[in-house]
Amino acid sequence: MALYITDECTYCGACEPECPTGAITAGDDIYVISAAACNECVGHSDEPSCVVVCPAECIVQG
Repeated sequence: MALYITDECTYCGACEPECPTGAITAGDDIYVISAAACNECVGHSDEPSCVVVCPAECIVQG
């Protein structure tokens, strides 16, 4: 199951460089996560890196 970014995204950009699979990109108003590329950081870290750094707490499981 992939993660997604809700409308509460402040477009700060903290999440994008943290993604080890490059699944996060800038959308028009919020960042978006590609469900096909997101693996929730399995094999990279104990918890999703983007969730840890998100100041708006807007990255949730879909």
